[in-house]
Parts: sequence; C-alpha cells; structure tokens
Amino acid sequence: MSRSTPAVHPTYDVYGLGNALVDTEYRVDEGFLRRHDIAKGHMTLVDEDRLSALEADLQGLRPRRMSGGSAANTMMAVQGFGGRACYACRVADDAVGRHFLDDLAAAGIATNSNAAVPKGRSGVSLVLITKDAERSMNTFLGVSSQLAGDAIDESALANARTLYVEGYLSSSPASLEAAVSARQLAEQQGVATAVSLSDPSMVESFREGLARTLGNGVHWLFCNEEEALTWAKTDRLDVAIAELKDIGRVCYLTLGKRGSLSVVKGKAKEVAGFPAKAVDTTGAGDMYAGACLYGLGTGMAELEAARFGNYAAAALVRHYGARLRRAEDYLRVLTDFKGR
Repeated sequence: MSRSTPAVHPTYDVYGLGNALVDTEYRVDEGFLRRHDIAKGHMTLVDEDRLSALEADLQGLRPRRMSGGSAANTMMAVQGFGGRACYACRVADDAVGRHFLDDLAAAGIATNSNAAVPKGRSGVSLVLITKDAERSMNTFLGVSSQLAGDAIDESALANARTLYVEGYLSSSPASLEAAVSARQLAEQQGVATAVSLSDPSMVESFREGLARTLGNGVHWLFCNEEEALTWAKTDRLDVAIAELKDIGRVCYLTLGKRGSLSVVKGKAKEVAGFPAKAVDTTGAGDMYAGACLYGLGTGMAELEAARFGNYAAAALVRHYGARLRRAEDYLRVLTDFKGR
C-alpha cells in the first residue's frame, strides 16, 4: 500500500464514488417482508419487474422520498459539517436523475460533468422500515450500474485529501472497474483511501470484487459488526478484527447503539455510543463515515473521530431518512458535539 502523504491544501476534503439512488421509504409491517420474502435489515438488488411488483403492493401507502446512495449520503455529511466534497456518479436524464443532481448541487457538492446519460432509468431504492426501525432495502441500480472510469475526474481526485468508495460498486462489472481505477489513481497521487464494505450481501456475493477494490490495503476501512464477521467467516469479533487490521491502517467498525470500535495498529478500542430513540436506522453507517472523515480531515485523533461518528449517527437515527434535511442541521450536530 502506498505510504505517500495526501495533498496539504486539497481542493476537496473527500472525493466520493458510488451509486446514485433516490430512496423511497415506506413504513411496513413484518408481514409485508415475509409475504415478499425480503431479507430483513439487508440490501437486496432487484430487477425492474421485481421493483414494479413491490411498488404495486405498496400502493396506498405514503412514501418519503430523498436522494440517497451510500457514498452520496457520506458526501452530504462531509459537506454539511463544513467540508468540501466531490461526487462521481451516473444517473439518467429523467426526473429522478435531475432531482438527485439538483440535491447535490443545492448542498454545494461538485459532481462529474457527464453524470447524466440520455437513455435508461435512474437508480432507486425502496427502503422498507419496520416498527423496530430496521430498514430493508430493495435496490434497482438502473443506469448507476453503468458508472465507469470516464466518470472519474482525475484532476479533482488528485486534488482531494481522501478518496471514499462504497463497497456496493462491487456488484457491477463497470462500476467495479471504476472503483479499482479510482483507488489506483489515488495511490499514485498520494491521496488517502477509504472504503466501506457497505452490506453483508456485498461481502457474501461480491467478495472478489471487494478484494480488488481494497487492493493491498487502504488507509481507512469502514464496516459494521455483521459485515466484519461475514468477511472473516467467523462468529468471533476478535478473529474478524485480526483479519481486518491487515486491510485498513485504521478500521472503524460500528456496533449499532453500543457505539463503535476504532482499530489502530491492530489494537481495538471501544468508543461508547450516545443514547438515541431510533425511528429509522437508514444511513446511520453513511453518516458515521462522513463524520469520521470530516473529523480526521480537521485534525481529530482516531478515537475522537469515532466519537463524533457515534454522535452524528445517533442524531440521524432519531429522524426518518438517510440524511438530515438541511445544511444547518449538520452544523448543529457538529456544534452540539463540540459543546459536550
């Protein structure tokens, strides 16, 4: 793994790469999940026919819509806290795609000039939320699966402090190659690298692609407890940590309401979580990563960045949606954290 130092005065704090999706959230009961054989708490890729069947059974329920996508949520957090983010993605030139790009532009996040393509359908995710606040995602990638190397602005990436890649990109051959190319370019340019494992389903079904994305290791690896155990093929967290420490110089492993683990030089330290009455856990890991990356970029030590990540995630799960609604909401979270 490259040991070069990222740019001292970068144009962007984080350059993100990921699937562009608009989330449509529904409150459902456990019976709906059972009726459609939906894996609770996981992300499942669906085709257009499956998407249409689910949408038909959801008619009559009032959804909440918000631009999403894992890495995009993380970029929104970085930008909201006061950082500078750039995001490479692919959408169609349709109402959904224009909504997605308008959201990022309104937040001040730069995007690739060729993000929108004339044909196809933009990606969407049906997020089904049960009473226990668990979210089960049914994702139709649409043209986001066509994200390729031509979407990467090499100059912008070279002038970023950190590259952040979501593990979901491993599910598509084109986007996997884009992820690998971006990581290689970042290493050549001395840009720090960060990757999230994203979901247990990615680890189970697309492990080889994730391994290629990770290369010989990254600066920061983000995952949750289930993803870590799945990666290491174990039910022991200490065994999983022993394997992950060889992949990330620093590993951030989220533990839900218990907080998170910061693994530095192979030594894991638990960072306590903050109390929160969760109504929707969608995007909690994305928010955590955004807070950590922002904190690290502004001089926080690893443990303090994890603490901020815990605080920001706890603030998010008190609300519906994978993002906070306004930029000032992010700034309020940061201000409150600093005042503790």
